This record gives sequence, C-alpha cells and structure tokens, in this order.
Amino acid sequence: MNAEKLPQEKSILTLSTREVYRNPWLSVREDQILRSNGKQGIYSVVDKEDCAIIIPLDLERGEGRVWLVEQFRYTIQKRCLELPQGGWEMSDVDPEELARGELKEELGLHAGQMVYLGSMWIAYGYSHQKQHVFLATGLTHTETDPDPEEHDLVAHCVSVADFEKMMLDGTIQDCCTLSAWGLYLMWRRNPR
Repeated sequence: MNAEKLPQEKSILTLSTREVYRNPWLSVREDQILRSNGKQGIYSVVDKEDCAIIIPLDLERGEGRVWLVEQFRYTIQKRCLELPQGGWEMSDVDPEELARGELKEELGLHAGQMVYLGSMWIAYGYSHQKQHVFLATGLTHTETDPDPEEHDLVAHCVSVADFEKMMLDGTIQDCCTLSAWGLYLMWRRNPR
C-alpha cells in the first residue's frame, strides 16, 4: 500500500495547546485532546526542526568503508557510534545543504555526490521531527567545523562488514543509523 493512499482521517481532535518549555534546540507543548471514542486526555509533543543523517560511504577501498562518529550521549550516559547526523535549529534549510554542513562539521568530509534516499520521522510517538537521509560518496577531506556541543567527537572509518557486525552485535544501537542503513540497502537493490 502506498503511503499517499492511506486514509488521512483524524481520530484525535486538538482542543487546546500550550507551550510548556523552550530552549534553543526544541520546544515542548502539551495539548488537550478529544479521542474519537469520546475520551479526553493530554498529549505531549517535542517539536524540533528537520535534521539530516548522512551515510558517508568510501567506495574506493575494497568492499567499501563507512565513516562514523563517536560521541558521548548524555541521555544514556554512554559514548556511542553512529552515522553523522544533526540539525541547525532553523526552519527552511535545504536538506542537502544541511547534510553537507553536518558532514563537514562532524567529519571534515566533502562529498562529490549526494543521493537523497528519503525521509523518516524520528520518533513520532512523542516528537515532531523529520530526518532526511543522504548517501555521500566521492569523499575528500577538508577541515572539521564542530559545534561547541560536538567537542568530543571522534571519527572512525570501518569496513562495511564491520559496520554491519556492530549493528548486529549491539555496538551500534542508534535507531536513526539502523534505519538509514536499511533504507540504503533497499535503495541499492532498487535505485530510483
């Protein structure tokens, strides 16, 4: 079934909304709602601007190598490996420009080719944030330009086989990385 053909009827009506928190990266709102079964309730939503995730794939080396970033993720108090990703906390940013910017900021890479693979909602159960997925190839090194929050990033370049092993053995657990790679594998089998 095509997503455009899914019924678009709303089963929840928003009665009122109020912003309960805001910082430079996100806002949180609480909505009073009415469900189609007649029950009222509340729904909390985290609003964030669109972001991008990039699969930097170096095809010049054997089977291919993937560039990853390692950083401390405060919410789970662990250092994590993941594909480069992020946003600029502003609306109306061209997704490819954002992806190219994140690739330079986090890894100091420039992509000769960028292929748009699609988009996905990161966690639409509680968040309104879309992530655009790009495949970056024809990679050349430039200088990194990290944000202050990215002071502890460490770059890693691993074989595709090792990358997939890390996803399977739980070394990489970032859902955006896992989803982006799945989208890439489907695209590779059936390029548009």
